Amino acid sequence: MTKGRGPDRCIDAVGAEAHSHGALDAMVDAVKAKMYMATDRPHALRQAIYCCRKGGTVSVPGVYLGFLDKVPFGAFVNKGLTMKSGQTHVHRYVKPLLQMIQDKKIDPSFVITHKAPLSDAAHLYRTFRDKEDGCIKVVLKP
Repeated sequence: MTKGRGPDRCIDAVGAEAHSHGALDAMVDAVKAKMYMATDRPHALRQAIYCCRKGGTVSVPGVYLGFLDKVPFGAFVNKGLTMKSGQTHVHRYVKPLLQMIQDKKIDPSFVITHKAPLSDAAHLYRTFRDKEDGCIKVVLKP
């Protein structure tokens, strides 16, 4: 699509919990995390840096927790990339997004995998955290 140039902008929206099955760096990240030798799995960030075109921008709204290992900073500098980061500005977007949902302009229901009473919150938090039962988004009803 980019004729070998790479995309102008790449986004790592995953952050610390990146998973990539089969990639050697991702397997090393997972082992280090399980052995408490690392806090984050920066596979998606590495890929964004490698893929982005020279002079491009890597945006990181994904959340990282601590120190990153084996991030190709040489490639980042040599390609002259710009990095933008920060968590999503929820307070800025929540009101207009909720209005769009009420006006039926957007339908976010496709991401909801679980609905349950509030009393099940602790159990479903563990289900979400442990990536069990295909859990992506939970709606709790008081």
